Amino acid sequence: MNLIESIIANAPAMAELRRDLHAHPELGYDEQRTAGRVADKLAEWGIPMHRGLGKTGVVGVVHGRDGGRSGRAVGLRAEMDALAIAESNTFAHKSQHPGRMHACGHDGHVAMLLAAAQHLAATRAFDGTVYLIFQPAEEGGGGGRAMIEEGLFDRFPVEAVFGLHNWPGLPEGALAVSAGPVMASANDFCITLTGKGGHAAMPDLAVDPVVLACQLVQAFQTIITRNKKPVEAGVISVTMIHTGEQDNVIPGACELQGTVRTFTTETLDLIERRMRELTAGLCTAFGASHQFEFHRNYPPTINAAYEADFARRVMRSVVGEAGVLAQEPSMGAEDFSYMLQARPGAYAFIGNGAGAHRAAYLGAGPDLGPCTLHNPHYDFNDALIPTGATYWVRLAESWLAHQRHPSTQG
Repeated sequence: MNLIESIIANAPAMAELRRDLHAHPELGYDEQRTAGRVADKLAEWGIPMHRGLGKTGVVGVVHGRDGGRSGRAVGLRAEMDALAIAESNTFAHKSQHPGRMHACGHDGHVAMLLAAAQHLAATRAFDGTVYLIFQPAEEGGGGGRAMIEEGLFDRFPVEAVFGLHNWPGLPEGALAVSAGPVMASANDFCITLTGKGGHAAMPDLAVDPVVLACQLVQAFQTIITRNKKPVEAGVISVTMIHTGEQDNVIPGACELQGTVRTFTTETLDLIERRMRELTAGLCTAFGASHQFEFHRNYPPTINAAYEADFARRVMRSVVGEAGVLAQEPSMGAEDFSYMLQARPGAYAFIGNGAGAHRAAYLGAGPDLGPCTLHNPHYDFNDALIPTGATYWVRLAESWLAHQRHPSTQG
């Protein structure tokens, strides 16, 4: 590895900051304390900042040795929000707020970007400007979209924007990036089936929405296996079915909710259309009625080819060829997708390992639990901070030093 020595030296302090953020998790658009800690650190290092975009967002501005006069700029983004999950860990920096925890590593993402900010401000070994984007409300709140709608890229114009997310299961400190779709779109649906309630012993006098719901759940899977092209990725998951109050009563209605994930709008259009058609057709066949709601939330996260290749070259300079892996696309979703719709860029992964790092403060044993994203046993691996921060620094310096690519010309 080719890590920056000053970042390595400051890593323990950054790890302490990360654990403080972990102990005080805040949900989307309520990241007041987190944003305050970010702002305090930026001020400590002489970095001008702007607060309030997306309610709690913070943007730090680091001009290079030219004072930013070249007009060139690159954006680096980290998220600040936590999840509404009760933490199961027992270490000293566990969440102090019941029902909330940093189960996705956004505390670590903030720490890596702050570590990079400290070095960039101290050295300013580049011409142009680095914008440090600390974003609220990634976990379903659309904080990235909110910042853009409130003028993020108008006030802080960047040629390209980059994101970095820890990835459990990848080897500790490995980096991965690929062109094309890397995260799926996130969409949800709510279907209310209205039949005719009655006595469970007299089903012939009722129109049973439960049987209809069971048929519909199965029918939806034929969209994936028989309507969608096999080479196109798509997921339909019915995750909630609400109905009934008594074991001897056929309910009058049944509600189904769930999620749809795709990498392309064309596949999403197909799935929504077929879901509507199957719902209407089966309700007609059963003699029931329905209401169908379909909400398109986060779009797919699609890395631009040039920027992904550029990031990959920078990764090689940091962790070596063996440390740079192919980025396997995930059906999870990310609102960095909105930033990539507004500007070219790339969203990369850094390996969080398998969770063994928690043994240092929990001790070995079966009670560690799985260290996976959105899991109550998860914890960010602080050993990643020097690697992630070095990547950020080298990426910003290299981007502002290279000849501007035609895709970023205004």
